[in-house]
Order: sequence, then C-alpha cells, then structure tokens
Amino acid sequence: MIKGVIFDVDGVVLDSMSIWKDLGARYLKSLGAEPEEGLNEILFSMSMEQGAEYLKDHYKLEEPTEIILEGIRRMLRNFYYDEVQAKSGAEMLMSFMKEKGLKITAATSSPRAHIEKALERNGLLGYFDNIYTTSELGTSKHSPDIYDKAAEFMNLKSGEILVLEDSLYALKTAKNAGYKTAGVYDKDGETDQAGVKEAGDIYITGLNELVDYWEKLQD
Repeated sequence: MIKGVIFDVDGVVLDSMSIWKDLGARYLKSLGAEPEEGLNEILFSMSMEQGAEYLKDHYKLEEPTEIILEGIRRMLRNFYYDEVQAKSGAEMLMSFMKEKGLKITAATSSPRAHIEKALERNGLLGYFDNIYTTSELGTSKHSPDIYDKAAEFMNLKSGEILVLEDSLYALKTAKNAGYKTAGVYDKDGETDQAGVKEAGDIYITGLNELVDYWEKLQD
C-alpha cells in the first residue's frame, strides 16, 4: 500500500525542462548572437562551466568565462523565480494525496533556492514535507541515495513509496531500488518514451491521470 510519494520536480511538478534545452541559446540571443542549430544537444552533456567555455570559444565572445557563467546562472535563476509554471494537475494531485494522508517529499537535481521559490510562487511548496537535492547530498540519480534519504525521513519502506520521474535513468534507479514507480511524460523531457513506459509500474501523460490509477497502485 502506498503511504508516501517522492516527486521529481523538473518535468514532473514544474514545466521547467524547456529552460535546460535552450538556456545557451537564450543567453546568446540576449547578446545579439545567433545560436547554431542543435546547440542544446551540444551543451546537454556539459556542466555549466564547460558550457560557458564552449560559448566563449565557439562564438568568440568578448566577455570572460566567469561573466558568461554568471549571466547564464542569472538567467536560470530568473526563470525559476519569475517565469516557470506548475505542470497541469499538480495542485489537484497533491491536494488529493494530502487528503489520503500521504507523506510527500521531493527529490531534485536543481538548486534548492530555485525549486523552493518556484514551488512557493505556484502555491505548491506547502504540500511538501521535505525537499532533497542531489547537490546537497553529493550524489546523482544514478544512485538511489536521494530516494533512500527521503524514505528514511518518511519512515517508510521503499515498497510503500511511489516515485514519479520523467527521466528514464532516474526511473530505473528508483525501480531497481524497490520503489513503486510512475513514468511521467513531458513534452520537453525524455526522448525515449517507450523506455519510460516499460520502466515504470505505470505511465501517465498528465498528473491528473494518477488519481485514476490510485486504487491499482494499492494492490
């Protein structure tokens, strides 16, 4: 029986994946430079520091790498603080879960300040009993550490917890660690949706669908 839920945030609770796809392009356009086609794929595997160096070298930017990095970080901060919206159905689902007496936590790879500000602005922060970030724990979602930390806080076993993820690798990590899993579709997220469907115990294209699955998950 499900007694607790761990939400990924980007692409699950917040409609935020687009910023990670076009952050470099946004920055270049703010300088009047035209980004190359496929820039997001080039930058995807890089750290922010590596991405800033690439932009400086490839586009012959005059600004020092540190200034470029600062500009990118400021743009990202502004997006979370002022722009990003909640995914459709997020508040309805969390209200439903609270009414069921479930414990709710978040496991995110984004900075805490960004996530908390975005959730607060969208009226969702109060639904979370705790938030865990990979940077604070010194881990990644290739390891179940962040889910286990949330489970420990909720005082629940992995089999009593549902993990919602839109990324295939994170979904597999949670599944292999014994958690119940829900694969969540996001238009700007995981490209291997067939893999997400296969890896999760259930697959949803909208958060409101989880309410309909709820009784099935209790078996």
